[in-house]
Amino acid sequence: MSSSDIFFGEVLGTAVLTLLGCGVVAGVVLKKSKAFEAGWVAITLGWGVAVLAGGYVSGQLSGGHLNPAVTLAIAVDSGDWDHVPVQMAGELIGAMIGALLVWVAYYGHFQEHLAGREEFGGAQTPGAKAFKGKGQVAERRAPAADEPGPVLGVFSTAPEIRNVVQNLATEIIATTVLVLLVLGIGLNDALAVSGTGTLMVALVVVGIGLSLGGPTGYAINPVRDLGPRIVHQLLPLPNKGGSDWSYSWIPVVGPLVGGVLGAGIHHALF
Repeated sequence: MSSSDIFFGEVLGTAVLTLLGCGVVAGVVLKKSKAFEAGWVAITLGWGVAVLAGGYVSGQLSGGHLNPAVTLAIAVDSGDWDHVPVQMAGELIGAMIGALLVWVAYYGHFQEHLAGREEFGGAQTPGAKAFKGKGQVAERRAPAADEPGPVLGVFSTAPEIRNVVQNLATEIIATTVLVLLVLGIGLNDALAVSGTGTLMVALVVVGIGLSLGGPTGYAINPVRDLGPRIVHQLLPLPNKGGSDWSYSWIPVVGPLVGGVLGAGIHHALF
């Protein structure tokens, strides 16, 4: 594979991954979507299909890593670092393109969801509280510029309980599981060549979401979180609030540490 093939393969695959993954979250979160309030199972299944689609469209060009944690793990395990910068650059750019396409596809829904004062606050906007006095209509204030807004979850992850140690540990554990499977499949040429390995990875991503996604939203992929978070920061969304940069390092560092840990375990055992 040439460097250009690897770069464009990772751009394409990660764009598809992010488009379908963030897209299912948009469908569940944004009002007037036909999938509104479909729930966590729909989101985890959607992300599994997103991994499957991204892996299949990019596999022949780049190997379909789609994830710097996977790229790093393979490099640590194999000792081959030649294409790591190209792969990671393609993954980040692809994630940003995919997030941008979600905004395009759901443009009207974003505007509708964010236009009225009643949409702000509640569980989706930490710190924003509704008030209702006697004879008053309940109102919610728009999020402050530095606090997470009501649609940030479409683009990036956030913990249900903010505890740095727990949040980081969750991302490390979940990514270690993912990497052990990816590297294990790499030992089986039949699975890798037939494409069954990509299907198995997608199913494990669904399993990780169902089993370990509750605390943090299971980024398990640095660019899946960072790329869309950058797009959220740049998009002209009304009353969007902040992009929660104080948390943003956890879904980047956690998966990278999990990638190295998974590669170390795999290399030691196999």
